[in-house]
Amino acid sequence: MEPVIRVSKLINHFGAQRVHDGLDLEVLHGEVLGIVGGSGTGKSVLLRSILGLHKPQSGEIEVLGQRIGRKHTGLEKQWGVLFQNGALLSALTVCQNVELPIALHSNMSAAIRRELAELKIQMAGLQPDTYDKYPAELSGGMRKRAALARALALEPKILFLDEPTAGLDPIAATEFDELTAYLHSSLDLTIVMITHDLDTLFTVCDRVAVLVDGKAVVGPLQEVRESSHPWIHRYFSDPRAHRIEHMERNRGRTH
Repeated sequence: MEPVIRVSKLINHFGAQRVHDGLDLEVLHGEVLGIVGGSGTGKSVLLRSILGLHKPQSGEIEVLGQRIGRKHTGLEKQWGVLFQNGALLSALTVCQNVELPIALHSNMSAAIRRELAELKIQMAGLQPDTYDKYPAELSGGMRKRAALARALALEPKILFLDEPTAGLDPIAATEFDELTAYLHSSLDLTIVMITHDLDTLFTVCDRVAVLVDGKAVVGPLQEVRESSHPWIHRYFSDPRAHRIEHMERNRGRTH
């Protein structure tokens, strides 16, 4: 598969702390890539660098063939972003939040914008009674879905998810994982997600990138789990990882 994102020799440091030290990473078209790492390894900094929201000290980043950091045109319409806290505008309703990127990047009439926004909200698993509610009136899980609807508003090719299941109860997290998998397959999306959720890694992701020592260890989950790096070994040796792997194997036998 052809890479849609290329990160080469990325360096990011804050004072004496170097979080990325020549990091290389490729994201392949159509895959779901999970990014994991310990505290301070620069997961969010990597995401912000790819999005052009943070200027690294060195390195090159290309998204869909365009170099980030130089003048790039139209990329904001090619990707959608779900930030960890949702980042919904509190003074706007759910529908108005979803309509906003459509209004910024198109000349659609208000009626068509509204219709498209409602469709995206339904795709994110919310009911029509949420259209005119404000973010404060929604549960945490519903706010995540509203933010997901906004990320899908412009029919992106790449979807970035920053800790999409953080703060959700197990049932809501499982439902969000199932929704992510459904959207990935039905919309032909490439998905890059930062996550600490082992369930998500095992059930949704095709490959995983573990940030350690300023670099990225990247590959299929089983391959990365066999790494001799101490942090990777500890992370995937957690009893939860073994329980989840066992459940996934049993699930595979029943299908």
